[in-house]
Amino acid sequence: MSIPQSGGGVIESFDQLASYMEGGSKVKDEWRIGTEHEKFGYCKDTLKPLQYEGEKSIHAVLTGLKGRFGWDPVEESGHLIGLSKADANISLEPGGALELSGAPVQTIHETCDEVNAHLKEVKEIADEIGVGFIGLGAAPIWKHEDVGLMPKGRYKLMDAYMGKVGTMGRVMMRRTCTVQVNLDFASEQDMVQKFRVALALQPVATALFANSPFFEGKLSGHKSWRSRVWRDLDSDRTGMLPFVFEDGMGFQRYVDYALDVPMYFVFRNGKYIDALGHSFRDFLKGKMPALPGQIPTLSDWADHLTTIFPEARIKTFMEMRGADGGPWRRLCALPAFWVGLLYDQTSLDAAWDLIKDMDSVSRDELRVAASIDGLAAVVNDIKIIELARQAIEISVAGLVARARHGVGGLVPDETHFLNALHDSLETGMTPADELLQHFHGDWHGDLNNIYEQYSY
Repeated sequence: MSIPQSGGGVIESFDQLASYMEGGSKVKDEWRIGTEHEKFGYCKDTLKPLQYEGEKSIHAVLTGLKGRFGWDPVEESGHLIGLSKADANISLEPGGALELSGAPVQTIHETCDEVNAHLKEVKEIADEIGVGFIGLGAAPIWKHEDVGLMPKGRYKLMDAYMGKVGTMGRVMMRRTCTVQVNLDFASEQDMVQKFRVALALQPVATALFANSPFFEGKLSGHKSWRSRVWRDLDSDRTGMLPFVFEDGMGFQRYVDYALDVPMYFVFRNGKYIDALGHSFRDFLKGKMPALPGQIPTLSDWADHLTTIFPEARIKTFMEMRGADGGPWRRLCALPAFWVGLLYDQTSLDAAWDLIKDMDSVSRDELRVAASIDGLAAVVNDIKIIELARQAIEISVAGLVARARHGVGGLVPDETHFLNALHDSLETGMTPADELLQHFHGDWHGDLNNIYEQYSY
């Protein structure tokens, strides 16, 4: 989940809302890659989730990282709720999952080095205090009451609101994890093309990275239970955004959509003020009940954009949000997949050709089918595994064209980061399929084995 944003001063013109997002446009040489990944922490002796305080706790992990590896503390109301260093952040998900929001870097080599260094630091501290971390899309065993809510004002407000909309909001907050990548665009036209490709191919990412076949100790019936959770969270702020594929799509059209998404909060003087369900449109008119007469700032607008959760979203950059959290190889494969598709114009055009004839119904059905059956999903005449095969071929071509060298020039490009995905295409098995194979085989239905065998 995002930290409070710094967008700017009081909004004086409606046009500033679209201009804020368009202001993120960058020339190609300045495009960067920002990888984010979440992971569940647990006590090794009990396999229970980490609580905020205690000898074996989230607070202890954050304190250890701060003291040993030079991270600066991020506090809220006297609570240590995150860490920062240069352009990277470590933050807490509502249920205590630990998230690395990586620095914007130029290559997949750099983002993978950052991920590996972070996991090494976390493991060093975790081992010393008897805790572990694991990358999965959903907590396989824990119940709602097992997971404590972290001491962040944003989460307290969200938790109250999630109980009133959909059925899965509190599940998402406490018991799901993802990996995503944040990418840049050059212009409004470039944003629109990338946004359309990103949304249409999110089901492919969901299938390739499916890693949550269990929930509350049982088979979930889905390869990606995390994706299932997001489908019944809050229809006002989730989904595949069919308007993105309509004529007239641009920054202003996204503004119109975002203004209709009910607000969660306003951040003032270090505190979150309840704005649940109110309209940003009314806020622009000074009609926010909690702040009568006050006009929002661009920081308020930036905060509001972080409370919108479609499968891909735009702020001053674009976020790919369709993948389950997973093993370290997949943490590097996810940014490689999208960079190959979106950061080379020839590949981007090829990806658009791949999906341009899909209609809204097909895109939605693919999203559902991918969550249930992973790479085995079929919608009408579309086989997800074949769509994935074509998308990965395009991604490979895009990474070859980028020709970003690694390991002192010895590695000619970034294509090897896709090896985990090639393995899935060859075997037809995602991480979820591998977990299910163990569950029905050598684990004999005992999910406790997942922690020992799949932790970082």
